[in-house]
Amino acid sequence: MSDSNKLSLSSKIFIGLLCGIFAGWLLAQMGESAFVDTILGALAVIKSLFVNALKMMVVPLVLVSLICGTASLSDPKQLGSIGGKSLLLYLCTTAIAISMSLFFANLVNPGAGVVSSGAEFSGASPQPLSQVLGGLVAANPIQAMASGNMLQVIVFAILMGLAMSAAGESGQRVASFFNDLNNVILKLVTLIMNLAPMGVFAIMTLVIHDLGLQAITNLATYFVLMVVLLLGHMSITYSLLVAMAGLNPKTLLLKMRPAMLFAFSTSSSAATLPVTMEVARKRLGIGRSTASFCLPLGATVNMDGTAIMQGLATVFIANMAGVDLHFSQYLTIILMSTLASIGTAAVPAAGLVTLTMVLTQVNLPTEAIGMLLGVDRLLDMVRTTVNVTGDVAVSSVVAKMNGDLDRTIYDDPNAGLDFENDKFQSIKPV
Repeated sequence: MSDSNKLSLSSKIFIGLLCGIFAGWLLAQMGESAFVDTILGALAVIKSLFVNALKMMVVPLVLVSLICGTASLSDPKQLGSIGGKSLLLYLCTTAIAISMSLFFANLVNPGAGVVSSGAEFSGASPQPLSQVLGGLVAANPIQAMASGNMLQVIVFAILMGLAMSAAGESGQRVASFFNDLNNVILKLVTLIMNLAPMGVFAIMTLVIHDLGLQAITNLATYFVLMVVLLLGHMSITYSLLVAMAGLNPKTLLLKMRPAMLFAFSTSSSAATLPVTMEVARKRLGIGRSTASFCLPLGATVNMDGTAIMQGLATVFIANMAGVDLHFSQYLTIILMSTLASIGTAAVPAAGLVTLTMVLTQVNLPTEAIGMLLGVDRLLDMVRTTVNVTGDVAVSSVVAKMNGDLDRTIYDDPNAGLDFENDKFQSIKPV
């Protein structure tokens, strides 16, 4: 078969997703049996191997790429420009997300007449903001990498890159080593990507088997409104942001397909980060300095989908509990949801943990989160897709503003197609 007739990576992933939905439904119809348990056990192993393989790459990819990106900046002020613009845009889109969520939640008024299912919710309490800020610098960077504390890893990588940039010839020799290491890590990423369709199939089969196709019929108003808000924020807010920078938003959304599908299936911005960086560099022409800084930062602090969920869920629970929220409480929700979304780990369902902080601040029962568990797994997939899209949208705008965007690649619909056509061996990591 010629290369032109090969299915693209995104097509294979989508086929795996659809097949997983059908297989999950079929296994659910077969009931409990030793055969079904064996199949589910095998799929659980495949899922764990695939997701762990992706997560395995997160710390080394973020660490090395950020060091290389920061060290490549000849002017440290450029880092301040990239970082300042990135944080400002991330905070603005998050504030828009939570405000939009609260506005439409009060307009539609979900939660009236809903009865809690009694499901229990448990999770570690989120850290206070002062503790998060005080822990930005790791006392032991090795421990931070081992525990996956991405904020500490990001700070250490930036400081390391700045030191290498200022160390002259010695720094250049060390930077050369990290550039070679970055090439090896990105090659490993491309090898792992070959397993994506199989991993997505296993994930979706298990999700549908556990939740059932009827999951979306529970709490219908909450579910539908959440999906509409998430997709609306992704297609309208991000499109306007990109268009204001003079870029074609349709191009970005179309080229984002592989990363979107990965985000949807894994529900983890961190696990999707390797794919996101490949798409940003190869398909959209975002420069290495911007991509290496903005995307890992976005995967850590940019959680617009989580902010939307926390705003809508808070109003939903308040309505169910018969509590009238006041203006000051809405302001508190906006502030705490923004801060909670920034502090949310880039892993599945972490938003439910930080939602407890928001509910506590407005004196709502945290145990009411249990009723959302039945549909949150499906919604978490959409939220993660929104988060990842927002990361790339902001990165594109920052790259355009800093002259670090290759418009030829961005505007070319065929640019970087070797990434989507499974020609991973032909991709030369930068």
